[in-house]
Amino acid sequence: MSRFRYKAASASGSVQSGTIDAIDPIAARAKLRDDGMLPLSVKAVGAVSFEGLTQQIGRRSSRANVAEVATFTRQMATLITSGVQIEEALAAIARESRGALAEMSRSLRKTILDGGTFRAALQDYPDSFDRFFLTSVSAGEQAGRLGSVLEHLAVHIENRQRNRQSVTLALIYPVILILVSVAVVVALLVFVLPDIVKVFAARGAELPGLTRVMIAVSDLLTTQALPILLMIGISVAGLTFFARKPAFGQRRDLFLWRSGLARQVTIVQFTGTLATLIQSGVALSDALSAAIATVQNRAARDILSQVARDVHDGASLSLSLGRHKGFPPMMITMIASGEASGRLPAMLGRFAEDQQQSLQARVKTLVGLVEPLVLLVMGGVIMLLVLAILMPIVNLNSLIR
Repeated sequence: MSRFRYKAASASGSVQSGTIDAIDPIAARAKLRDDGMLPLSVKAVGAVSFEGLTQQIGRRSSRANVAEVATFTRQMATLITSGVQIEEALAAIARESRGALAEMSRSLRKTILDGGTFRAALQDYPDSFDRFFLTSVSAGEQAGRLGSVLEHLAVHIENRQRNRQSVTLALIYPVILILVSVAVVVALLVFVLPDIVKVFAARGAELPGLTRVMIAVSDLLTTQALPILLMIGISVAGLTFFARKPAFGQRRDLFLWRSGLARQVTIVQFTGTLATLIQSGVALSDALSAAIATVQNRAARDILSQVARDVHDGASLSLSLGRHKGFPPMMITMIASGEASGRLPAMLGRFAEDQQQSLQARVKTLVGLVEPLVLLVMGGVIMLLVLAILMPIVNLNSLIR
């Protein structure tokens, strides 16, 4: 037997919470229904039985990644907009899928057949479905527009995944180039340069200053490798420790918010999420709270939280955003136009799309500059190594004459 913490709706409609003992979550939900309550959520607490441990391990193994969540959302949107019931849609996805997606679909279907809502079922997978996803689904269920909400979510997740893949693919070649170049330089310094220079030094040739500097670097790498690695490890650990401090994180996020590219990334994420939530039927104040929760930058989150409080107190969104620095005038103008015309979701979506295209162009330009910059830097380093080897040869020829 295991103990479960539950939330359930009574016959009068009030929500009650407490604990209940049962073999598994399904049995716990059955007990609650027998008592005349509708289970909303049931989670294991305290000691875990062997069966409960097996279920938890199975649930972790069925965790879906971003690509699988995108596929799942698109399939659910297509089936539900076609008039298929949620449990039937989940059963169809479980039959047609494999691995983690199939296991997750079967688990979600069990929860729904047990009397839970779709949002309550998704809450069992917090690593796959964030607050933005859950808020949108909850709004769609309440408004009876779950199909259209899932359509918006599918487009949003697919765009986010596409952008992440494009940046990752663009950075693969520069990263490989840096790693190979560093390996070549280290190999030349440690294995090639010392042996070549010894030949010249044995003939009594005076080594040039550049060659002596390179030999010093080579000796440092060969004789002090362990202390160097230790210092690097200590430095990384120290930076990681200080990076976890709230004060350091606040200053870092404030610096990023003031930089153009990082601020644009945050604004695109926030406006795109807000547009999707409002289009899904979520009230503006609730949509703001959910969209702010998806913002990673703490400085931006603090500013947007002030905006949300102003909107909750009755101020317009455009006026609240205009009180703070960092938001583009075009963004405030388009939001004000959307508020005046009653087309705020469309204006937010259009602005997010335009900014996304602009952001992609900036990222592509920056990534395109990385490759020639790496080539120039590493080419310069290798040229210095070649000169350090050639200059003693020139001096040796002069001694022979």
